[in-house]
This record gives sequence, C-alpha cells and structure tokens, in this order.
Amino acid sequence: MRTHSRFTFWRIVGAVIMLAALAATVLRFAGSLGASTNLSDRFPWGIWIGFDVLCGVGLAAGGFTLAATVHIFHLKRFEPIVRPAILTAFLGYVLVCAALMFDLGRPWNIWHPLIMWNPHSVMFEVGWCVTLYTTVLFLEFLPLVLERFRLERARLMLRRIMIPLVILGVILSTLHQSSLGTLFLILPEKMNALWYTQLLPILFFVSAIATGLAMTIFESWHSARAFARQLEFPLIQKLSRVLAVMIALYLAMRFMDLSGRHAWGMLDQPGAERWLFALEIVLMAVPMLLLLRERTRRSPQAIYLAAVMYLLGFVTNRLNVGITSLERASGVHYTPKWSEIAVTLGIVVAGFAIFRIAAQHLPVFEDAVESVPPAPWEEEMRGPAYAASQRD
Repeated sequence: MRTHSRFTFWRIVGAVIMLAALAATVLRFAGSLGASTNLSDRFPWGIWIGFDVLCGVGLAAGGFTLAATVHIFHLKRFEPIVRPAILTAFLGYVLVCAALMFDLGRPWNIWHPLIMWNPHSVMFEVGWCVTLYTTVLFLEFLPLVLERFRLERARLMLRRIMIPLVILGVILSTLHQSSLGTLFLILPEKMNALWYTQLLPILFFVSAIATGLAMTIFESWHSARAFARQLEFPLIQKLSRVLAVMIALYLAMRFMDLSGRHAWGMLDQPGAERWLFALEIVLMAVPMLLLLRERTRRSPQAIYLAAVMYLLGFVTNRLNVGITSLERASGVHYTPKWSEIAVTLGIVVAGFAIFRIAAQHLPVFEDAVESVPPAPWEEEMRGPAYAASQRD
C-alpha cells in the first residue's frame, strides 16, 4: 500500500505539471516568444536552451557511452544495461528536438538546415549531427520493437549493421557533444572568464561521458525500484569507478585551464557568479571524492547519491555556461517566466512517463528479454542443434 500511494502522489504531481505545460504550450504557439518568455534581443537564450538542450543532450550521453563499451570494446558484461541506456538516449534526443520547437521563433522551418547548407556555421553542424544521431538512436532502439512483435528476420537483418551504426553514433555524438561547447567560443567578450575558455568543446565532451555514466546509474536505480527488479550492482560498481576517474579528469582540466588563464581572480568580484561557480565545483568534487573510496562503492545508496550529486553539478555547470556567464555583459538579469518553467518540467515528466510505458511493453531489460517466448520460426533459424537441445 505504501508503494502504491507513493506512485499515486507522483502521478498527481506529474498530471498537474503536464496541465501547466499544456497551458504554456497554448500561450507559446498562440502568441509569441515575447508573450510566453522573459527572453529578449539582449538575452535571447534562456532555460529552453540552457537546460532543455545543453543539459538534455548531455544527459542522453549514456547511449553512445554504453553502446561503444559493449559493441566496440566488447565489454559484454555491461550488455544488461545497454538497452535502457539506449532508450534513455533516444527519448532524450527526441525531447530535445521537442524543446527546440518551443525556442525557435519559426519552428515550422526547423528542417531548413537540412537543405539550406551553411558549412561555416557551428549551429549547422550541430543541427545535422543531432538529426543524424537521433536517426541512429532510432535504429539502435528499433530491435526492441521488432523483438516485441516477433519480427525476428527484420531484427537479425538490423543486427548485422549494428556495429557500423554504433561507430557512426559514437562519431556523431562526439562531434555534437563538443560542438555545443564550440557554440560559445564566439562570445569571448560576453562570457564570464570563469566559464569562457578555448577548451569548452573538450570540457563539454568529457563532462558528457561522465554524465552518461551517472545517468546510467540513476536510471538503473529507479528502474530497479519502479519495476521490482534486482539492481545490477556489480555493473554499477564498475561504472562508479570510471565515473570517479572521468570527474577527476574534467576537474583537473578545468583547474589547469583557470590557472593558465589567470582567471581565479574573477572569484574576487562581487556577484552571484562566484557562488554559482563554487556550487558546481562542490557538486562535482564531492561525489568524485566519495566514489574514489572503496567503502562508498560498496553501498548502492551511496553510489546513487553520488551520481545524483554529480548530475546536479553538471546541470549547474551547463546553466552557468548558457545563462549565468552571459548575464553581466548583457546587462540583463534573466528570470524564467512560469511558462518556460512549466514547459521544461513538462518535458522532464514526459520523459519519465514515456520511459515507464516503453519499459512495460518492450523487452528493455534483460529479464524481459528472457521472458519473451520465441517466435514460431525462431528454432528453425537457430538451427537443428538448438532445437535438439531444447527438446532434451
């Protein structure tokens, strides 16, 4: 009864958020960006870019990280958590595209970059990479649907091209994860020196890898609780070690860059920037130190809390890069309107809801795969030896 009431409460909260998001959607598309946001010509990017896009793309990085780990580096022990990671990534990119429809002044023109090429634009490269990688993620996700409906021949055909698909996905994801940082390199006079650096593309990529690992831990924890499954704790332990190393690498690069540019002096200036900078560093450094301890890695709860803390630090960093670092030079103190917040929360709730529905009806988890009975022609396709072993 306790579990039932808890889920009922969150369903009510989710329904309220979705109603608010629906009202905000009507306000946005029936009116304009000016009527539905606090954005302006002086400050054109808010949380729909800072959170929905910059954070959303990074939070979906577990797909290419785990797919490369299993299919390219042949670490097959991580295979049980690949499918949930790919589903999370696919949903993440679909929802990022949905968020872009809200932020674009003329969303019906979103297809223009596909035929109106501007190879000198970083946004052109990001747009093409996101489009292609979303397509790759769809093809990586498609075997779950084919398996669910017993379309074994089509699934086996798709499996033959899976390695090239994964390699293409890793290349595309590497390009646009780093290119999101490249977008800000054109703003040297507008960004605060605590965040502006020529290393932004590399920092964005390294932090995305760490975030993909942390999101895999986060998703595994909640999936185990929501679907009464056993947590893949040995795999989570291994991921937590790599996560600690990736956070350490990111922070080392960050500190060396700040020292090389003599940017530490910016912390002496009054304002919210220094406190928000300190917040993101603490939220990343503390989980790194915790996960470097063997005692922490023996506790599932401690690993989960460390992963959540790092994810909060990652979100804080991306919001600082996309919003905080630009406020002072623009002369605008940006506070998102209720409709901006409602749309963002609605997208998050939609992601959780769609993942839950997909996990209930598709063989997302390894035990679900085993529970799916074979197709009528499966024994024939696997050969006489398999059929004989099943009869024995």
